[in-house]
Amino acid sequence: MTELEEYYNKFNEEKRFDSRHGQVEYRVSMKYIHKYLDEAAAGCAEPDTARAQIRILDIGAGTGRYSVALAKEGYDVTAVELVRYNLGILKKKASSVKAMQGNALNLRKLASDSFDVTLLFGPMYHLFGFEDKKQALHEAKRVTKPGGVILVAYCMNEYSVITYGFKERHVLECMQQKRFTQDFQTISTPHELYDYMRLEQIDALNAAEGLERIQIISPDGPANYIRPYLNQLSEEEFEAFVRYQMAVCERADLIGAGAHTTDILRKVK
Repeated sequence: MTELEEYYNKFNEEKRFDSRHGQVEYRVSMKYIHKYLDEAAAGCAEPDTARAQIRILDIGAGTGRYSVALAKEGYDVTAVELVRYNLGILKKKASSVKAMQGNALNLRKLASDSFDVTLLFGPMYHLFGFEDKKQALHEAKRVTKPGGVILVAYCMNEYSVITYGFKERHVLECMQQKRFTQDFQTISTPHELYDYMRLEQIDALNAAEGLERIQIISPDGPANYIRPYLNQLSEEEFEAFVRYQMAVCERADLIGAGAHTTDILRKVK
């Protein structure tokens, strides 16, 4: 069993999405997933059965938060998950999802040009180095139809530095261990499990794979930084925060500052 598998055997993915900061990320992400699913549906020859015609791939599906919800809406959903524990939970939740164990670096079980919308939400958090990330993006591109959309999520560098470095007071230790560059880019290894990105690194991956950015968003914004304050809000106040994040998630002056960034790309025909 790998360190990553051991981690996810203990990590409660369901609880994360049920938390308020997790709900913000999920609801904003779903807004944009639906935006591009609606675009795909508009191009279907038979509008009455459009959802059943649209094929979605969820790479690194975890316990199926996105794939199960989308399958229940009537979409044709395939989920690939590396961790057997997560895959078992996913399969119990929805038999309608075509779920399989697999690795984002090699989707050999899946044919090229097969999916209208591809989600690559988990793997980029845990892949280290440009080449592995590029390979995962390459495989997502390969299995997506020409003109199709790929949504890619990354963990962001500044969130890591501010939270782990300064809020949790590991900054001097990290500097001593040379885990930051001089300009505070995090230097991670597989032992840390997570890797952190800046926008220029994401841009370089897209350029290497010839993918066209449609838009880029921050699905959670400050939600992870202010977890205790989110938890103190009334339901009405929390709904106002969700509306706030939906309103500002595309702002260029805020992208990159949140815990996560979602890059929305098109496979050029």
